[in-house]
Amino acid sequence: MSAARAESPSFAAWRESQQAAVERALSQWVSPDAPAGLGEAMRYAVLDGGKRLRPLLALATSVAVGGSPAAAMRAACAVELIHAYSLVHDDMPCMDNDVLRRGKPTVHVRFGEAQALLAGDALQALAFELLVPDDGSMAPDMAASLCRLLARSAGASGMAGGQAVDLASVGLALDQAALEAMHRLKTGALLQASVMMGAATGQVSAAVLAQLAQYGASLGLAFQVVDDILDVTADSATLGKTAGKDAACDKPTFVSLLGLEPAQAYAGQVLDQAHAALAQTGLTQLDTLHALADWVGHRAH
Repeated sequence: MSAARAESPSFAAWRESQQAAVERALSQWVSPDAPAGLGEAMRYAVLDGGKRLRPLLALATSVAVGGSPAAAMRAACAVELIHAYSLVHDDMPCMDNDVLRRGKPTVHVRFGEAQALLAGDALQALAFELLVPDDGSMAPDMAASLCRLLARSAGASGMAGGQAVDLASVGLALDQAALEAMHRLKTGALLQASVMMGAATGQVSAAVLAQLAQYGASLGLAFQVVDDILDVTADSATLGKTAGKDAACDKPTFVSLLGLEPAQAYAGQVLDQAHAALAQTGLTQLDTLHALADWVGHRAH
């Protein structure tokens, strides 16, 4: 794949500070007080793990468009709650049946299947609650836009639809177009929504929104290609989840379709498209979004 730029000290400092800010906000908003141990399971699912790529994309895009910092943090945490809920449900025996996530036992292993199901449900509901605060801190039209973006990316035309295709594709020989279409829904939709939700906290033209959407789509596809690469090149301790699971389950991947080196090259090409889309926006505060794309690419090395 094409060479990604090295992580700069300024980006590393920004990333670490924003990851910590997201962690504090999530810890505040995901209460331990839900009944019958549900709060503990919810916090276990979402805190103390993960790279927080989706929140970082929302926060960086908001800065690029001059958006509301308070709204951006709510959007960032909402998209992370949806991501966390999806992992809880995807790991369950009825889906991917995995026992390791973010370097620790999956939620259903730790708390049981019923509690895991409820924890995921509650995290999903909380995501939308965050986007409609009752303190007047967010304009109703902005709240509605954020809810719509998140709902579309998480539902049948996004993540859930992609997961359905994924489950139906086990053992099938998908071509590249079909594989990309699946992952643009399953993985890419929520990553793209992170960008678009950040943009929705400010005001930009339709032309700029279109380029930001292309950036999000390209980054989302590259993320999945890199994820497939890591599934065959990294161990479980490094990944924080079970390595080699896709091959063991006979799932189609970019590596199984293209081969390892071509997949690495393709990830680089798609990331180049993400950088090019950013350049077309005409926005000035883009360094962090460029750096986030490079950060995704670095995962394959």
